[in-house]
Amino acid sequence: MKKLFFIIIVIFIISVTVLLFLHLYGEYKENIQKENISQNKEVIEEEHEPTIEEKVQQDIQSMSLREKIGQMIVVAYRTLDYTDELDNILKNVKPGGFILFGENISTYEKTTEYIKNVKSTASIPMLIGIDQEGGRVQRIKNLSDANVLEIPPMYSLGKTGDVKLSENVGRVLASEIAAFGINLDYAPSLDIFSNPNNTVIGDRAFGSDYQTVINMALPFAKGMEQEGIIPVYKHFPGHGDTDADSHIELPVVNKTKEELYNNELLTFKAAIENNAQVIMVAHIALPNVTGDYTPATLSKNIVTGILREELGFDGVVTTDAVNMSALADNYSLEEICNLSINAGIDMILMPEDPIEAVNIIEGLVQNGKITEDRINQSVERILKLKYNNNLFDEVELNKNNIGTQEHIDIINEI
Repeated sequence: MKKLFFIIIVIFIISVTVLLFLHLYGEYKENIQKENISQNKEVIEEEHEPTIEEKVQQDIQSMSLREKIGQMIVVAYRTLDYTDELDNILKNVKPGGFILFGENISTYEKTTEYIKNVKSTASIPMLIGIDQEGGRVQRIKNLSDANVLEIPPMYSLGKTGDVKLSENVGRVLASEIAAFGINLDYAPSLDIFSNPNNTVIGDRAFGSDYQTVINMALPFAKGMEQEGIIPVYKHFPGHGDTDADSHIELPVVNKTKEELYNNELLTFKAAIENNAQVIMVAHIALPNVTGDYTPATLSKNIVTGILREELGFDGVVTTDAVNMSALADNYSLEEICNLSINAGIDMILMPEDPIEAVNIIEGLVQNGKITEDRINQSVERILKLKYNNNLFDEVELNKNNIGTQEHIDIINEI
């Protein structure tokens, strides 16, 4: 009897021990699984880098209306010194871009410090632009303490017919302006120099026929992009067959839409097919296309109808400088802002009073004359441009990239 009782006790102890072991083992396995799931989740979260589209949408959602409008403004301020007035403008407007002129350029150190001060006011990196085409449009020639290259006019480059040379010249030009912290150049010109009475374009064009312009301007822009500079193709839909200067008056092009498609628009079509990122629209009237004398910059028929819908361009569209007489003598700043944005323009270049421009656009949105959705469309394109070109990354500047022997040798081939 005692022996049987002992056996029962042993069996009971073994059973309890086994059950306890199984219970503890089950908990262990469950904890391990939970830990693995948690670790896998963390790895997945770490591996999921937000896409550019996601970053852009997050940025837009966090921005006020006024901040979004600021992204659509490009400020100019022609002084050598960074002043309190400029500081106030930049901090009030929070512009998407700033354009430099010869008046901003002196020594290398002073110029780079000026640009650094401009950039420091922005939470979203600015497009720092310049007109540096070669020929008669070379802003950094004012640099006093470095061997700045004298780049011949693009018409001279076009006459060489050397596609590789054009790419190299674009690379040289871009490398030299990038040394200052510039990231965008309002070049190349895609205009066709087809009117000998044209003074505003002339030898700024790569040629007098569309094929030469395409063959030479596109490699030039490719070279610029290789050095981190965003090219701005201009002046849509073509300023080469005018005999008036839009800096002084409104030029009129009497061509039909069919004629434009057979000539002027071919250069822009080619640029778009080669992934153009930014296009500038000209202050020219095309009455046989639009039915009136509205400048292309303010025409929905031209900007949205032809450039966006027909040619399929979904990059950033900028005005030419809106303080030019072709616009400023005929339209108020409010009319310019209202008509250009509703036409499909994304960035307004050089309003005479940037703070007033933001105030006006803010009022137009509040009054229902411009929708906030329309503003968001432009801001989305602008932010995508900045992310795609790594403007959010730090850039090291190198003065030694200016006037190198390699650059001199390339320019001497023209």
